[in-house]
Amino acid sequence: MIEVLSEARRRRAVSSQMPPEGARMLEGCELSEEKASALRRRCRNGCMWRGRRTRIADRPNLLVASGGSRAAKKEVDAGRLSPSLFARLDLSHGDKFASLLQGVLDVDSLPDPTNKITLARRLADDLNLYRVTCPVGVLLIIFEARPEVVVQISCLAIKSGNAVILKGGKEAAESNRVLFAVLREALEDVGREFAAENKVAGVTHDDDDDDDDEDVETATRANQPFPIPPTAIQLVSTRSQIATLLTLDTYIDLVIPRGSKSLVQYIQSSTRIPVLGHADGVCSVFIDASADVDKAVKVVVDAKTSYPAACNSAETLVVHRKALPTVLPKLAAALVNHGVQLRADQESHACLASLNIPSTPATPDDLTTEHLSLTLTLVTVASLAAAITHINTHGSHHTDVIVTEKKKRAERFMRDVDAAGVFWNASSRFADGFRYGFGAEIGVSTNKTHARGPVGLAGLLIYKYRLYGAAGHASAAYGVSGHQTPYLHQDIDGVHGVEDL
Repeated sequence: MIEVLSEARRRRAVSSQMPPEGARMLEGCELSEEKASALRRRCRNGCMWRGRRTRIADRPNLLVASGGSRAAKKEVDAGRLSPSLFARLDLSHGDKFASLLQGVLDVDSLPDPTNKITLARRLADDLNLYRVTCPVGVLLIIFEARPEVVVQISCLAIKSGNAVILKGGKEAAESNRVLFAVLREALEDVGREFAAENKVAGVTHDDDDDDDDEDVETATRANQPFPIPPTAIQLVSTRSQIATLLTLDTYIDLVIPRGSKSLVQYIQSSTRIPVLGHADGVCSVFIDASADVDKAVKVVVDAKTSYPAACNSAETLVVHRKALPTVLPKLAAALVNHGVQLRADQESHACLASLNIPSTPATPDDLTTEHLSLTLTLVTVASLAAAITHINTHGSHHTDVIVTEKKKRAERFMRDVDAAGVFWNASSRFADGFRYGFGAEIGVSTNKTHARGPVGLAGLLIYKYRLYGAAGHASAAYGVSGHQTPYLHQDIDGVHGVEDL
């Protein structure tokens, strides 16, 4: 069982000190969090299975909503919405829809991340300390485009026992509405099945968990038979609601923005709630002097062209001066053949001109620009150290790549580049929760906090310390003085979850 929130925290969420609009939006979510955090694992997984099945049945409506948004297309035609942003709306692009469904199954198949013991230590005789994983609490997710975020984050929230408030951009409103309706339907269906199994309060299950009786009795007292009330996942639609929610730092535990640099910076400057995320995806690929030409072509073409609108797409190609005549000709030709526009510094521009490969001179702004399109900045450096300095200075600390045949140089690059992901001879596009085996991701973090890089279930967990004393222990009795009992500080083996206590 996941740890439930304290009654005091539940009361404060509906206190009279909260702004009325905030109370209306949060009361259901906070109550849902308390109930959701007490669920048995099979109830949470049942919601995801039902949601997946419903999404398969509703696939035509979902694809029409995501790819056929007439309003969004009009915004592109009018120049008010970028083509890269519009591309993120389309669930029919490539394997997006199939990956979305597979991500649900992958999250479902992951072990329950809660109530895991990450530290077990005997402080003294009959005095044992345990660090136990638990949900963060109430999440506020603000995102632009990317309707799949509704599904990914909802599944991760359910699996980890968190409640979540979702706010999508207006350009994806139609898709968000359809996906949200599917999720609510899944929650309600599983809730009805759960209620049917537990018509009589006090019915236990075959896992002999004594807390099942308490769960059923609590649900009966609250007139709420659903194992996860539909309000565990909420969707808000107006900008004014977001402004209100960002002020509720006492009640919302974590904000995760997913979108443009301006969106992330607005969120960071408008709230006291902790913010997890990244403002830019200025990812670089460094072509070392020893780089294999064919490897470089495979890595860079994929990193730039497989999905240019993604935050893990390459935006800057840093080339060692010695690789200009050996690697760049074939690599640049391959990029141009894939429709990439090259913006080159003076040295690489001259090299490309001698090969009759088109490029335009790069500007200072290009060095820090997340193009999100088939545009790539080229920079020439004289050494590995210069490449590392350039990337740390102009990059966004998201994901950076080195293509080299020398392991020591790769290790130095991966050690010294200050990024959430550092890759050797592999595309930056691998920086993704689904590809990492997280099932889905809630976002990518460049923060230096508890979660960095693609954030999956682990990023939605914190921990608490449990101290078990059997003899009424007083701290004054322990220490280094002669009359005190010294601490043991011995690790306890064989304890992995609270069920082992």
